[in-house]
Amino acid sequence: MGSLSALNHPLQYPTARRDVSVIDDYHGVKIADPYRWLEDPDAEEVKEFVQEQVTLTESVLKTCDTREKLREKITKSFDHPRYYAPFKRGNKYFYFYNTGLQAQDVLYVQDCLEGEPEVLLDPNGFSKDGTVSLNTLSISEDAKYLAYGLSTSGSDWITIKVMHVENKIVEADTLNWVKFTSISWTHDSKGFFYSRYPAPKEGENFDAGTETNASLYHELYYHFVGTDQAEDILCWRDPENPKYMFGAGVTDDGKYLLLYITESCDPVNKVYYCDMSAFSDGLEGFRGRTDLLPFVKLIDNFDAQYQHIANDDTEFTFLANKDAPKYKIVRVDLKDPGSWIDVVSESEKDVLESACAVNGDKMIVSYLRDVKYVLQIRDLKTGSLLHQLHIDIGSVTGISARRKDSIVFISFASFLTPGIIYQCNLDTEVPDMKIFREITVPGFDRTEFQVNQVFVPSQDGTTIPMFIVARKNIKLDGSHPCLLYAYGGFNISITPSFSVSRTVLTRHLGAVFCIANIRGGGEYGEEWHKAGSLARKQNCFDDFISASEYLVSAGYTQPKKLCIEGGSNGGLLIGACINQRPDQFGCALAHVGVMDMLRFHKFTIGHAWTSDFGCSDKKEEFGWLIKYSPLHNVRRPWEQHPETTHSVPIYDAVDC
Repeated sequence: MGSLSALNHPLQYPTARRDVSVIDDYHGVKIADPYRWLEDPDAEEVKEFVQEQVTLTESVLKTCDTREKLREKITKSFDHPRYYAPFKRGNKYFYFYNTGLQAQDVLYVQDCLEGEPEVLLDPNGFSKDGTVSLNTLSISEDAKYLAYGLSTSGSDWITIKVMHVENKIVEADTLNWVKFTSISWTHDSKGFFYSRYPAPKEGENFDAGTETNASLYHELYYHFVGTDQAEDILCWRDPENPKYMFGAGVTDDGKYLLLYITESCDPVNKVYYCDMSAFSDGLEGFRGRTDLLPFVKLIDNFDAQYQHIANDDTEFTFLANKDAPKYKIVRVDLKDPGSWIDVVSESEKDVLESACAVNGDKMIVSYLRDVKYVLQIRDLKTGSLLHQLHIDIGSVTGISARRKDSIVFISFASFLTPGIIYQCNLDTEVPDMKIFREITVPGFDRTEFQVNQVFVPSQDGTTIPMFIVARKNIKLDGSHPCLLYAYGGFNISITPSFSVSRTVLTRHLGAVFCIANIRGGGEYGEEWHKAGSLARKQNCFDDFISASEYLVSAGYTQPKKLCIEGGSNGGLLIGACINQRPDQFGCALAHVGVMDMLRFHKFTIGHAWTSDFGCSDKKEEFGWLIKYSPLHNVRRPWEQHPETTHSVPIYDAVDC
């Protein structure tokens, strides 16, 4: 959201539709919706509205006399090499690299870690205007082929292409209508599994990327390299459950295909499996057939989440949250699917964040302890702890290895660490961990800054962790501009990370940067997530407001110098908080926020978000949503806000 003063600007909406309002009846409550016309992105008046908002925004930004200086500093700081952890396929290594100011990272390939790297795929050349980006990719087991997905203008829709790695020739294969997919190769490298939606019917008005139609009837397909998409094998669909989404992965031994079924954003899924080793002629025998793959239902209800770690023939090991909101590691034999055992029990305090099978009989597990990562090596069979891997306070952003690998690459970052890739050798008695590559930012000196973690009581007494990044030894006199960020939803954890732009603000403008780990996220497991969702969504706003009040009372800043920021679900957070406590903030940045809580579920993938928000079609849930829906709770300065935790005049003391 831009300047709040713009809400009363004459360019707020086109004159032609200014007085048009739709009256909706929600369970006997009539609500006027003067913004319904904005739901058609192709309408001329909507395009006019958007352009007028751009014009207004640019006119405000032109008045900022430090904007160009900030651009110069941020550009200079961004101009440094950035490496990402290598990963191995066949006898080759692949990694992404950015020279500094490239808009997109470039994929390189080399025959060994010491070999000469070559550019394999440069997304910066996909389009002249830079609007086509790399969305996903997968390399076949023998490193013969690269399958990759292209997205235009940030759309969720992608087009999958195939490249021959050795000669870098792009094949004729072109797969369309692909969305919300992974790409998983069979070990014979003949093709891969992917997910898509049915193509629009002839004559149907559909513009992929700007459409608002609900995404329904997901399907799983298998594509043979070198064939037309029309010949792809339909592997799974469920027309009786149009909201289901399907993802599939081939196990490390190449024998099994695991099908993951989800319906919402809740951390729950169904798991089916297909024994592909039972097909005498592989998937070739399914060409031209109309029957689906013979999946066996291992988990057929949405009561927990299961993520595959490894399998030894029919013994499968999963990371799961069944009766374990902080997650655990479990095992089952497909021959006895009713008997599950715990391999690593749920921790009392720490959240089991990930587990990766490595070096044959081991696994690397990562825990989240008070929003800081802990790394361990454990025995895959017994779950027993073998070694602690010592890392600084920060985030493990990736672990690159597969079960056959004895060399593991671990990506790490923190507020004051731009990025380190560790190389860990598990063949030695004690894991040998050393720095493989380290990212350095010109002019950045970590000794100039300090990072504190504080624990702030929310309105109901719940303790909320918050990181505070500032220049060293600042005076707590309330004089500093402050940027407070949070997300608070969908079981997503916001952990320490490095930001060039925020570091520039801190160094050159004396700003304080903060992350509040409010409820709704996954920082303390599924109970923490549920405490900030559905009927308890108000907890998120209370937590965030309490964090902002702490920053003022502790002397870091004052309301008129406090800027709050969030995106998507975090944009909803910002929209709700500026309605409920406009006196507390001087600026609000709400990026792509979910602002209409009564109708969001009717468009694109919005139906999946009802697991966190609820749905206005249900009377009880409408009662939750109408109380905080940002669009429906904007009031004029002299009006009071109805029935929220904070009943105060709207826009008082707000100067953006």
